Amino acid sequence: MSFGGLKFSFEEEPELSFVERNGTQFMLDGKAFYVNGWNSYWLMFQSVDVYSRPRVREMLKTGAKMGLTVCRTWAFNDGGYNALQTSPGHFDEQAFKALDYVIAEARQHGIRLLLSLVNNLQPFGGKTQYVKWAWQEGVGLSSSNDSFFFDPSIRTYFKNYIKHKQLPSVCHVDSGNFSDKTFLLEWIEEMSTFTKMIDKNHLVTVGLEGFYGPHDPKSSTVNPEFWASRLGSDYIRNSKISNIDFTSVHIYADQWFREQTFEDLLKFVSKWMLSHIEDGDKVLKKPVLFSEYGLSDQNFSMSDREKMHKTILDIIYKSAKKNRSGAGALVWQFLVGGMQEFSDEYGMVPGESSSTHSLFIEHSCRLAKVKGWTQQDVSFKQLC
Repeated sequence: MSFGGLKFSFEEEPELSFVERNGTQFMLDGKAFYVNGWNSYWLMFQSVDVYSRPRVREMLKTGAKMGLTVCRTWAFNDGGYNALQTSPGHFDEQAFKALDYVIAEARQHGIRLLLSLVNNLQPFGGKTQYVKWAWQEGVGLSSSNDSFFFDPSIRTYFKNYIKHKQLPSVCHVDSGNFSDKTFLLEWIEEMSTFTKMIDKNHLVTVGLEGFYGPHDPKSSTVNPEFWASRLGSDYIRNSKISNIDFTSVHIYADQWFREQTFEDLLKFVSKWMLSHIEDGDKVLKKPVLFSEYGLSDQNFSMSDREKMHKTILDIIYKSAKKNRSGAGALVWQFLVGGMQEFSDEYGMVPGESSSTHSLFIEHSCRLAKVKGWTQQDVSFKQLC
C-alpha cells in the first residue's frame, strides 16, 4: 500500500469503513458508534525520525489493546523544526511521509484519527506562523494573530493547506484547535464549506472549548465564570453551521476556576457535559464529542484524576445507553515511556497505573456491549 509516495508492507491490510452521521449519532457499518479515545498530538512529529518512530507504533498498539477507537493528533507543523509546511504551500517530503506513516499505522491497528489542521496556540506554528508568513511576504493586513481569521491572503494560505491533505482511514477532520472569536463564524462557514467541496467522505468539526455566547441564557448558568462569555465564544451559533458535522467541547475545570473544591469541580463537569448533550439532542441535533478532557497532576492526586475521568466516562456510557448525542470523549493526553519532553501536567502513560489502564478498558467494554461486538473488538474482548 502507498500513501503519498511512502510504501508500507503489512501482512494484511485492514479495511476501515467511513464513520458517518445520522442525526445525533455517529454511525459505523450501520451501527451507532460511540468514541472512547485519546489525544497524542505528537504522532507525526515523532514519525519523522526513524529512531523515534517505534513510539508511534507502541502508542497505537497500546490504544488498540485497550479497546480505544479514535486518536486525535496534529496534522500540522508550520515552520520550525521538522515542519510539515515550510512556507505557504510548500511542504517537507520527510514530514509528509511521517504523516503518511501515522495514518498507515493507525489503520493497521484499527484506530481512526481525528486530525487537527491548525493551532490557535503558538506551538508547532499555528495561526501565529500564518500571520508571520503574510507579514513577511508583504500581503498581511495586520500583525495581530487574529488576522488569521479575516485576512484574505491568510485564508488562501489555509485553503491551499487543506487541499494538500490526503486523509485515508481518517474519522474526522478538525478544522482548528482554538478558542473562538467574534469574527470566527464567517471563517468556520467558509472553511467547512471548502473542505466539504473537496472531501465529502470525512466528517468535519471545529475545535471549540464549548463556551456559550454572551446572548445565550446558558452563559450565566453553565459557563465556568463570567470571563467565558467575554472571549467571543458562541458555541451554539458556531456549531449550528450546516457543514459542521459534530460539535467539539473541552473539559478543563481545574483551569477554568480559580477557587473550587474538587467536589465542586466534579459537579461542574457533570453539569457542563449534560448541558452540551442536551444541546446536541434538542438544539443542534448533532453528535457532541468531548474532544479534550483532563485534570492536572500539579494539584490533584492520581485518585482524583481517575475519579474525574470516571465521572466523564460514566456520562458518555449513559448517553450511549439512551442513544443520546454525547458521542464520546478523548482524554488529554497519552504518551509512551521516555517522553517527558512531550508531556505536560495532564500527560499519562497508560501502563504506569494499573487502575487508570483498567478504567479505560472497562469503558471500552461497556461501549462494545452497548453497540454490539465487532471483529475489531477481538483484541481486548478477553479483558472484559
